[in-house]
Order: sequence, then structure tokens, then C-alpha cells
Amino acid sequence: MTDPRDTLGFVRNRLDRHSAEQPEEAVPAFDAPDARLVLICGDRIVLRGPTALITPADASALSGTRIFLGHRDGRPVFAASAPAEAAEGFAAGETRTLDLRSIATESAVEAEELGLLAVAKSMLDWHTRHGFCANCGTATVAKAGGFRRECPACKAHHFPRVDPVVIMLVRRGETCLLGRGPHFRPNMYSCLAGFLEPGETIEDAVRREVFEETRIRVGAVTYRTSQPWPFPSSLMLGCAAEALDGAIVTDPSELEDARWFDRASVAAMLDGTHPEGIQAPPAMAIANYLMRAFVAGET
Repeated sequence: MTDPRDTLGFVRNRLDRHSAEQPEEAVPAFDAPDARLVLICGDRIVLRGPTALITPADASALSGTRIFLGHRDGRPVFAASAPAEAAEGFAAGETRTLDLRSIATESAVEAEELGLLAVAKSMLDWHTRHGFCANCGTATVAKAGGFRRECPACKAHHFPRVDPVVIMLVRRGETCLLGRGPHFRPNMYSCLAGFLEPGETIEDAVRREVFEETRIRVGAVTYRTSQPWPFPSSLMLGCAAEALDGAIVTDPSELEDARWFDRASVAAMLDGTHPEGIQAPPAMAIANYLMRAFVAGET
């Protein structure tokens, strides 16, 4: 089995991150000569050729949130947001705009840069949704280059959040359990997944989610790998799990369908040759990696 970093999107990143613990004076000037910028207009990222790292001068006339991400290859890197309509100004010449999912599936930038874009998108989304203090309701201000927000009234500090999600390949003998949600693209089946709840272990979250969605009881759970998923800011925790029974009862609010598939069927899904036209998630997704591991006999 290949290293998951060879195929998974958003996992490779050469960014030397800034953090909330570093002093304000560690933040370089936005217009530093060697600075680079990730600019997101609405939900579309500005690309210049094969890169999303443009110069701050390209966005000097735009207003919006600006944050300092850190250094990449010695250069300071910032992220900035702009209104969705600003994308129109980058739709000609050497620039264009794409949403992050399309950038990932089309490999529009190199893998290491894709990880940086995940940081930029998650951070900017967090700032958009956390402009007011959860403690007293006062408007907060960005500090530490944008890695912290502070309340000027009650002095509370707020930090970017990451939402953990379990995603699991459930095996029973020589078959595995895959399902499709109402929001999936046509004919696609994938691994079951769900958010962790407060005070819950990864293993218990796997067991609870599988039972809630299919009424299948799960025994042993093994962690395999993880993947940042910046929609808006999740961390996918990939697991393999052993089913204790086989009768599927789906919850229509969660799944349209769920089935047991043998290795040959999953291999055909991955190859795009399944006789029913059933498809796997794209190669950059952690579900695809878990399915390939099952076909290879590694789960």
C-alpha cells in the first residue's frame, strides 16, 4: 500500500506556521517585497498559472480580512478574503479563480501548496464566523497575525477550531460496508462518517455512528491515517472496524442506501468498471484510501 501522503489531498504542506503563541512583532509587513498571498474571493481562490501564491500587490485595492499564515521556503505567506464579486477581476489574462474542491480534484496546484490552501481557507472561514465574543457578544479583534481573536470588553481569547470526524471502513469477513448519503453525487458510495461528540473516544464514535446509520454493531476499531478537510475546518480520522453482525437497517435521514461489497466490487468501483456504474470517491479523499487498503487486504 502506498503512503497516504502520496494520494490524499491537503496533507502535504511546507508551511512553517505562525501561531497564537508568537508575539505581534513576529508578523512581517503585508507588503514585504518577497511576501506571497492566498486570495479567496467568496469561495473561489485566485490562481496565477499553476500556483495560488500571488503577490500582495495583486490585491492591494481589495478590502477584507488579512491574516499571516507563516513562512514557506523563507517567504512570508498571508491569506486574505474579498467579496465574491471580486473574482470577476481575476477572470482574464494570467489569472483565473477556482473553488478549493475543484483545485484539489483537478490537481491545479502542487500537493504541498494544496495543504497551504487548506490552512488559508479554514482560517479565513473561522474569522468570518467568529467576529463576536461568545462570552459577552462584543465585536472581537484579530491578534497574533490572525491566529487569535480577542474581546476588548471581557478580555476573552478565542482560537481557531478544528472539528474531528471519524470515517471508517467497516469489514465483515471478505466484505465491507459502504453507503451513500442524500447529498452524494449520483452512483457514488463511500465509507460511513460522522462527527465526534464531546467526551467521546475515536473508537466509541466509530461504533456509535455505524450503529446510528445502519444498526450494525462494531467491535475492534483501528486507526489508519488522517486528513485535513477544510470544508470548513474538519480533521478526518480514518479507521478500520470489524462488524459484529450483518443485517443493515438504514436511517433514511442519514443514508439513501448501504450495502456489503466484496473486494472485486470495490476494486471495480475504484477502477470505474463496476457493472452498476457505482463509483468511489476521488483519489484525493481519505475514503478512497481506505477502500484501496481493503482491496489490498490491509484492513
